[in-house]
Amino acid sequence: MARKLRFFKEQMYKAGVSPSKSSYGSVITLDELEIKLGELESELIEMNANSEKLEHAYNELLEYRIVLKKMGEVFNSAQKKATAQQREQDHRRVEGSLDTPLLLDQEMTTDSSKQIKLGYVSGLVPRDKSMAFERILFRATRGNVFLKQESTGEAVVDPVSGQKVEKNVFIVFHSGERAKSKVLKICDAFGANRYPFTDDVGKQHQMLAEVAGKLSELKTTIDVGQHHWASVVQSISHQYEQWKNMVKKEKSIYHTLNMLSFDVTKKCLVAEGWCPVFATNQIQKTLLQATIDSNSQIGAIFEILHTKEQPPTYFCTNKFTTAFQEIVDAYGVARYQEANPGVYTVITFPFQFAVMFGDWGHGICLFLATLVLILREKTYSSRKLGDIMEMAFGGRYVFIMMSIFSIYAGFIYNEFFSVPFELFGPSAYACRDASCEDATTIGLIKVRDTYPFGLDPVWHGSRSELPFLNSLKMKMSILLGVAQMNLGILMSYYNAKFFRSDIDILYQFIPQMIFLNSLFGYLSILILVKWCTGSKADLYHIMIYMFLNPMEDLEDNQLFIGQKNLQLLLLFLALIAVPWMLIPKPFLLKKQHEERHRGEAYQPLDTHDNSLEPTGGSHGAHEEFEFGEVLVHQLIHTIEFVLGSVSNTASYLRLWALSLAHSELSKVFFEKVLVLAWGYDSLVILIIGAIVFVFATVGVLLVMETLSAFLHALRLHWVEFQNKFYEGNGYKFDPFSFALIGDDEE
Repeated sequence: MARKLRFFKEQMYKAGVSPSKSSYGSVITLDELEIKLGELESELIEMNANSEKLEHAYNELLEYRIVLKKMGEVFNSAQKKATAQQREQDHRRVEGSLDTPLLLDQEMTTDSSKQIKLGYVSGLVPRDKSMAFERILFRATRGNVFLKQESTGEAVVDPVSGQKVEKNVFIVFHSGERAKSKVLKICDAFGANRYPFTDDVGKQHQMLAEVAGKLSELKTTIDVGQHHWASVVQSISHQYEQWKNMVKKEKSIYHTLNMLSFDVTKKCLVAEGWCPVFATNQIQKTLLQATIDSNSQIGAIFEILHTKEQPPTYFCTNKFTTAFQEIVDAYGVARYQEANPGVYTVITFPFQFAVMFGDWGHGICLFLATLVLILREKTYSSRKLGDIMEMAFGGRYVFIMMSIFSIYAGFIYNEFFSVPFELFGPSAYACRDASCEDATTIGLIKVRDTYPFGLDPVWHGSRSELPFLNSLKMKMSILLGVAQMNLGILMSYYNAKFFRSDIDILYQFIPQMIFLNSLFGYLSILILVKWCTGSKADLYHIMIYMFLNPMEDLEDNQLFIGQKNLQLLLLFLALIAVPWMLIPKPFLLKKQHEERHRGEAYQPLDTHDNSLEPTGGSHGAHEEFEFGEVLVHQLIHTIEFVLGSVSNTASYLRLWALSLAHSELSKVFFEKVLVLAWGYDSLVILIIGAIVFVFATVGVLLVMETLSAFLHALRLHWVEFQNKFYEGNGYKFDPFSFALIGDDEE
């Protein structure tokens, strides 16, 4: 049935008809559909065969008509020449001219029965083969034939191939049956179509009339057949989608049934699979309803099995959370009952994007573009979109969240296409005196309360703008990065607690928290204290000499009492955390393995035990414990975390770098394009400048910068956040569903 549907699809494509999306027609059973498809296929095949025969005959008659016309012209011109020559010879013989041939009288008195009559073969040969055709004829017959060729003038449809081909009409004069046989073989070898011809003018006119009549009849027959074929294909197109869906569903059912095993003793089919726990009652009700609907004497038996196999992972998502979950799944599918980073990604991913893309003007543009996709999602979901458009439509809710957070971050940065606004009141700063004209060159003084929300607009365009924003965004990036990394380590605690792995809690979670926060957690506290106190302390100097010279007096860099002693304590804890992560865990895993197998030596293996082994445990009763391998693995993990804490914290500085780049690019486009064009006081230059500004904003800031910030936020989640707790070595729950059947019919 699928093969027949593919045949119908080819016929619809040939007819230029698209399957109707809104299929209509009476509801039929699968058996009735099979019969109907068979009848339609037979009808179409028969119509196609008849159409091919008629087209073949029609094209042959077209070629035959060309041969009759062209060769008729050749024979008529030859006959006129022969008549003229005969008259000239008669005139010469009567006058007895010196130019009269000596044997003319003998030629005229020769018996006509003894004259040799030449045979001829006529037809059409492809023009690109005509030269080779002529040479082969000459060589094969040693020049004992006469070939005459005429161009058809335009391409003709070849009856055999059905393609338009440029051809030449030819006639070959030969003498004898042997020469005729060679000519016929050469014609067949070159794909020349041969047609009969007569030198009788009366018969030529009669044959032309007959051919014209047959062509008219065939054309009428072909048009009627084509109209009937088109009507059948059109009727198929209205119900094609309905039939295709029925066949696809039935094929998927049979494919699933083929995976079931047959119990010979009980004469029944046995299926084993996974299902969500919450769906157990629903499955039982469905099986009971199916038994009633099918009038079966025996009901289906549903039994829960116990297994040590790792179950698949299933997260119940909706159209809003699906795209965020796919971002996580692209890194790796969570193993069964592992903490799902997708819950936090819904907020942290668009927020980190907005930190790099903070401009509420650009955010509004992105919001409006995404809003169109959301408002027309019913229309777009039923269409086949391009690859890029398909990706954008699939992530429409990700983009809408990114745009909302970008508007929020834009208000904090106080940037609207790089232009600041006093949205939340006047600036807290003013010129030092009343004669101040240029606030960028003269010092400012604080005259009122601090700007209530976001960045004070006076910073934009001032000489202190870049140093101030650099410091602010750099430190903000460190705070956000340390907070997210702490969240990742905290998630590893909940994973270990859920899987009852005390070893991971004591010798992985605790030392990791101590190491990270002894260094970068302490740096975050210093940043907050400096912001709150307004201190001039050099944080870089503090962190560098905390390692190089921990006993040095802090002097002007001291932010609070007891800071030096606290730094010594934190440095000691960071150094202790490294061997704490490295040494105990492999020995404890080895001891745990020996105790487990010492108990199993006297007990049979329980195949129905559904408990999960702790990380690093054995997966078989007699599996050996490779201590060296576990030790090397733990060494790599420890080094990776220690070095990764530094590199990952530095990696979060991309939030600062991309935010600064976005802001500066936006400012360049605004000042060097739009403002510059406005200053020329010319309407043409202003229009050109506005067009360049719009294209630069859309192309660079709204497309390239969006993609760049998206990819960097993706990297921060995959590498800096998820590697703290997420293994991602599971596999997806793939349920049987008609909605999940793909378009591939094979």
